[in-house]
Amino acid sequence: MTYASPRAAVLAGIGSWIPPDILTNTQLASRLDTTDEWIRSRTGITSRHRVTAGMSTSDLAVEAGRRALKSSGSDAADAVVLATSTPDELCPATAPSVASRLGLDQVAAFDVSAVCAGFVYGLGTAAGLIAAGIAERVLLIGAEAFTSLVDPDDRTTAAIFGDGAGAVVLRAGRPDEPGAITSLVLGSDGSGSELLHVPAGGARRRVPAEGESRFLQLQGREIFRHAVRHMASSCREATARAGWELSDVDRLVAHQANARITAALGGTLGIPPEKVASNIAHMGNTAAASVPVLLDEDNAGSGLTPGQRVLITAFGGGLAWGAATLVWPSLDSVG
Repeated sequence: MTYASPRAAVLAGIGSWIPPDILTNTQLASRLDTTDEWIRSRTGITSRHRVTAGMSTSDLAVEAGRRALKSSGSDAADAVVLATSTPDELCPATAPSVASRLGLDQVAAFDVSAVCAGFVYGLGTAAGLIAAGIAERVLLIGAEAFTSLVDPDDRTTAAIFGDGAGAVVLRAGRPDEPGAITSLVLGSDGSGSELLHVPAGGARRRVPAEGESRFLQLQGREIFRHAVRHMASSCREATARAGWELSDVDRLVAHQANARITAALGGTLGIPPEKVASNIAHMGNTAAASVPVLLDEDNAGSGLTPGQRVLITAFGGGLAWGAATLVWPSLDSVG
């Protein structure tokens, strides 16, 4: 699936919010069979943030959404798209609640579920709403309380995942202006769905079977292989459709799944490490929130500057993946 339209979705605002509670590797090692060195050497992670009792995905999404709207210079939006795999409830969707709490009453609001690829799928959804003339401005949020899906006693998954939210505002504009999504590629392979999944809780099996875990199951080696291959392929296609060479890319912003995956992806694409954004050391893997949080941090720091050619990519359960290109605009950072 690809996106191209004379009416473009243009990045107009950005923001993020991270829960203040921090879980360090040392804290994990004190109760699990692991060490700080073991975690860092395999994932690149030293700490991650997590929600506390009474805090939900919508709480994270509202704060990130509020900051993105402020960054855009307007509190208006015609639609709210929430990319998440950890909705507040199985039913209804969480986005309408988020929209209401932001004062966006009676606008279109719905969830998109593509796990760690959720934000890129959300970009495609928002771009489609704008291209079709359904919306002039879309608030897209990636928010996850992903630690709610993780077994706290599983050193592999407990060490990887964290919580957070990032958001962007997209407005209708021209394809040739800074911030316009110039190309967008999406893909999936349902035959690999069991490589990263939660076995129970859905319509197929509401309650775990005897001896079956109710937490996230992850086959790390296979995910690594598929992630690098599919992100690299979608990046090549997205840059080609944008009329770029890979050497034209000034900044690669990839889903923060694992430092080794990001390094392998950069190497496969021939993009040098200094052009590859990263915050996995202090954030861990925040699934659909990963890319927008990293974009916001990079924009607030010195990583992203106006005029840079930016390549975004993500891979997640489903299996699902995607990539997008844009020239970075001038955006206000909201702390």
